[in-house]
Amino acid sequence: MGKLIDDGDGHRVSQSAMVNYLSKSAMFKRGQNANVFSESRIVPYTMIERPVFLVGSERSGATLLRLMLDHHPKMAFLGEFGYGIQHMKDDGRHPTLADYYQRLLTNRNFLMEGLTIDRSLGYCELVNSFLRQFQAIGQKPIVGATVHQHFDRLLQIWPNARFIHIVRDGRDVARSCMKMGWAGDGWHGAQRWMQAETLWESLKIKLPADRQLEVRFEDLIVDTEGTLTQVCNFLGESYHPEMMGYAQHTGYALPDTRLINQWHSRLSKREIQLIESRIAPLLAVRGYPPSGLPHVRVSRAGQLWLRVENKLRTLAHRAEKYGLPLMSADFFARKLGLTGLSDRLSRKINLIDLKTMKQSW
Repeated sequence: MGKLIDDGDGHRVSQSAMVNYLSKSAMFKRGQNANVFSESRIVPYTMIERPVFLVGSERSGATLLRLMLDHHPKMAFLGEFGYGIQHMKDDGRHPTLADYYQRLLTNRNFLMEGLTIDRSLGYCELVNSFLRQFQAIGQKPIVGATVHQHFDRLLQIWPNARFIHIVRDGRDVARSCMKMGWAGDGWHGAQRWMQAETLWESLKIKLPADRQLEVRFEDLIVDTEGTLTQVCNFLGESYHPEMMGYAQHTGYALPDTRLINQWHSRLSKREIQLIESRIAPLLAVRGYPPSGLPHVRVSRAGQLWLRVENKLRTLAHRAEKYGLPLMSADFFARKLGLTGLSDRLSRKINLIDLKTMKQSW
């Protein structure tokens, strides 16, 4: 398998898998490649009746579960699918197709999949076609994808969609977000988890019981086969041993109990208190017991200081990762509406993200 690197969460990822993956990134250098566009339908784009969406906060173990599901002989699970709905509005309005095409051509997750934009399709049909194209590769009957934000909008395109909600201890999610450089402190590290869990609370009451399933990351790690059996039964299938074959094909290691409750040893008491001061009620709802540390109340002045501190730390992380000249140029290009320049800079940033990516694909 070759040299292993850490994914920022304790998983071990094969460096050779990363090299193979990066070989796909040449598309970022080509910009509006004619191969991305098609004037006619290349696969039958009938609307999918009951697609399956894996939803929950980033850093909650969705990638691990998705890889397991995608290795089932009857399931095709696309990766990060936010580009399908993030440009929609909550009231159902869609972006113009011309604008959407442009956004897709600088979206790292879309370009990684090698999907085709069929310009004969309307917006909902086009988004549906991305799932159909992925499904056609393996000719599997069940198709799904991962969505972390705005996943309630999926019902606007697929009103009968099914949902698998994966949840992980919010303190571990916050810790992981801080390690990724997405947040500068525990208070802000908990924000993505809080938003995803709050959105799920409002969505699940709209869904019948046979279209929703909740999975705990910790259960997936401790009782992998039992948890996967539960997921497969929900989807009308049986557990298959090939689901564990992801470890050979992706370089993503098998479940390790050291991946759970890392916050106990990797967060300071102060960070734990900051996280719990923000999400303690939701942690309790999800069945995660409190740390037992004294409760702290963050005043408005304290929140303001944390916001400033968070901004400075995340900017410092971005400057170190991308370099100050590129980061500054990208900021001003977007602010000034210099679309062409902004697109070129976005492709450079995408390449850097790929080269530094420490998670499975």
